[in-house]
Amino acid sequence: MAAEEKPLGSIIEEREADAVSAESAASARTVRRPRPRAKNRTLLIVALAAVVLVAGYFLWRYFGSYESTDDAQVDVHLAQVSARISGYVVNVNVNDNQLVDKGAVLVEIDPKDYQVAVDRARADLANAEANAKSADIAVPITSVNTASQLRFTASDIESAQAGILAAEKQLAAAKAQTEQAEANNVKAQDDLRRYKQLVDKQNISEQTYDQALAAAKANTATVAAAHASESAAEQAVQQAKSRLSQAEANHQAAQTAPQQIASSRARALSAAADVAQKRAALEQAELNLQYTKVIAPVAGEVNKSVVPGWYVQPGQVLLNVVPLDEVWITANFKETQLRKMKPGQRVEFEVDSSGRRYKGHIDSLAGATGPLFSALPPENATGNYVKVVQRIPVKIILDPGENSDHQLRPGMSVEPKVYLK
Repeated sequence: MAAEEKPLGSIIEEREADAVSAESAASARTVRRPRPRAKNRTLLIVALAAVVLVAGYFLWRYFGSYESTDDAQVDVHLAQVSARISGYVVNVNVNDNQLVDKGAVLVEIDPKDYQVAVDRARADLANAEANAKSADIAVPITSVNTASQLRFTASDIESAQAGILAAEKQLAAAKAQTEQAEANNVKAQDDLRRYKQLVDKQNISEQTYDQALAAAKANTATVAAAHASESAAEQAVQQAKSRLSQAEANHQAAQTAPQQIASSRARALSAAADVAQKRAALEQAELNLQYTKVIAPVAGEVNKSVVPGWYVQPGQVLLNVVPLDEVWITANFKETQLRKMKPGQRVEFEVDSSGRRYKGHIDSLAGATGPLFSALPPENATGNYVKVVQRIPVKIILDPGENSDHQLRPGMSVEPKVYLK
């Protein structure tokens, strides 16, 4: 038994040896562990790189799907309301920043002078219409009268010619009677001289001589009467010729019937033209009277500068109406951003003042860069040229109902995003 028992020192040495062996094994295990950890780290790095590549790809796809700019603002066509006539302002029916409907009466100008002008123009038109009616009636009357005058003067010529013939016949008869009376008078005077000699010798009776004396006196009177009749016949001939000349003159005047009718029609046309002129003057006067009420051309918000008592002139701006329902966005994109941009593409933009987002679409691209539309476009002198990326205005229209609350105001800054895909 004593031989089988180990000494205490041996037992301690064995235990120390076992402890050393255990430590060696533990150390061996500790040295072999780093190899799987390095492998896991490599796999992690590869995985992270793959995630980064995928995320980068999607980010590239996302940021490449739209174009944006901060050089954009809300635009609108301001409706400048100006006076179309002159006069004193009697009423201003709106205040600053007031919403008005299209056709609302904004300003009233004193209408008294223009009402008087309308009344005067209406009276002038009535007078012109009466003159035109009279001229129209005169045309057929002139036509009938000239036709009748032409017929009557032709008849007068024929009558005058017949009168001349009759007067000439009477003159010839009067001359024949004169010649006969003179012949009878010569015979009677000769008989009287013979009877005188006989009565002086008392060869015939005094009674016979007295009869011869009476016959001689009668023949002398007959000769005088014949001369008078001849003179009357000559005067009748002259009068007949005068009537013929007058009839021919009247006939020549009557032959101007077409000219008279044309003149009458011209007067009628002139009267009708005068009616048209007076009617136009009346319409203008009525328009001027309407212009005393200055109305809103569009619905929108008012910015006024006129006050009652002003004397305004035609063309003078009285106020501005901002049509808030018709605003759009003008975005100035760089020319390098327009490669894939075209009308109809979807747009979202954010307003700087409120942070609110709106939706719309591209309406059109401007025909030139912004500076070319300015009053003094820039000119690059030779030798001083520096290439600058130009900006092109792009018009963006809001989708229906996006600005129903009228929060978008012209001049506001916005940041639009145009989605290219």
